[in-house]
Amino acid sequence: MGSPLGVILPHRLRDNIAAFRAVFDEHRLSGEMYYAHKANRSSALVRELAATDAGIDVASLAELQHALGAGFVPHRIMATGPKNEEFLWLCARTGVTVGADSVGEMATLARLVTDWSLPRVRVMARLSGFASSGVRLGSRRSRFGVPAAETSEILDVVEKHPDALDLVGVAFHLDTIGLPEKAAALEGCLGALDECRRRGLRPWSVDIGGGFGVDYLADGVQWERYTSALTEAVLGRRAPLTWNGHGYGLRAEGGHVRGSLSLYPAHRPVSGPAYLDRLLRTLAPELRRPLGTLLLDNMYDLHIEPGRALLDQCGLVLARVLEVRDEADGDTIVRLDCNARDVSLEEHGVLMDPVVVHRTTPAGPGPVGVYLFGNLCLEADLITRRKVFLPSRPRTGDLLAFVNTAGYLMDFSATQALHQPIGRKVALYRDGGAWRWCLDEQYWPVHHRVETT
Repeated sequence: MGSPLGVILPHRLRDNIAAFRAVFDEHRLSGEMYYAHKANRSSALVRELAATDAGIDVASLAELQHALGAGFVPHRIMATGPKNEEFLWLCARTGVTVGADSVGEMATLARLVTDWSLPRVRVMARLSGFASSGVRLGSRRSRFGVPAAETSEILDVVEKHPDALDLVGVAFHLDTIGLPEKAAALEGCLGALDECRRRGLRPWSVDIGGGFGVDYLADGVQWERYTSALTEAVLGRRAPLTWNGHGYGLRAEGGHVRGSLSLYPAHRPVSGPAYLDRLLRTLAPELRRPLGTLLLDNMYDLHIEPGRALLDQCGLVLARVLEVRDEADGDTIVRLDCNARDVSLEEHGVLMDPVVVHRTTPAGPGPVGVYLFGNLCLEADLITRRKVFLPSRPRTGDLLAFVNTAGYLMDFSATQALHQPIGRKVALYRDGGAWRWCLDEQYWPVHHRVETT
């Protein structure tokens, strides 16, 4: 199948959906979870998802077409992100719920519905720029959504087009893992729903987007040890741990460390469903009551859009070792038949060690520190800028397995730069107790029996 090869485990989606649903049940909340399609281009994942009770969040015309072709009915699809008229037209034509990011987008949608004599379209008004009065807390600026202070403008559009737009809720999208900011945004959405009620509108849901995260590293001590050692290396107090002294946001000035570590917090014990639970138990900044309780008391539905978190343990990337060489300065270089965008750990700031899959016996005892180079003719094509310590020395022809990379790391940035082909994918699944595989695009849930316990 060539290198790199993405291996997808569709059945793991069901476990992750069940874990999120358990949080809903614990807080006695109703609502939907929409898988963020952009997290992976896999057809197998989307088709498996269509066979569950979860929905899908699409952010382009092609993603919408893919979801419809995979078996999703329109009422289980949420359309978000920037939209051209073609995207909006197909949303309205099929009856998909539209998450609108601006007053202009809402007006364009209304015009299309009217011009083409289409049924009313369900819409969610996405808001941003929340602030809490009385406390020094707010959410960071976002390019998505109407500023919360201008909520009345988007409601004016809804009221102006009652036969075209059916406002079913409000939403927010924040590129942060900070609980205080998300709590302020969720409370701000509840305030926006109060304004809707005062104006005679009856939306009933809040969509809080994604950002629930994944715990990539089970050992928090290892994470702390590495980041401490990286700081020492930046200060020159130990051997370098990165290519050309890259500091991941840290730098040395006058014997002190400056800057901040620009890495994904790889050890996140409170992530995924646990993060959602923590958010719902967080007190609203102003009302000082748990956010989950406020949603329940007002009988509002809660919608979420996890991408990375729903794909936890759903796939890995295999890459073939092309060359292993020792440099004069003592560094060991491992060149792989893939590039940094085929497994975009660096772009997303995720640090994980690959697993070595030897074809024969290991070349030598370990651990061995190596730098992983890609196959592009670019100085910047490093699979990871840090020195990776493998348990044994690989040989040409061995494989490195980058595990738990289905969410955003497998193909989100993959391109055909230098005419290098994008890696193919296979789906791995259980059928009658045996493991089987097929091409990703050939996978359908009906090909295997769902095991129940």
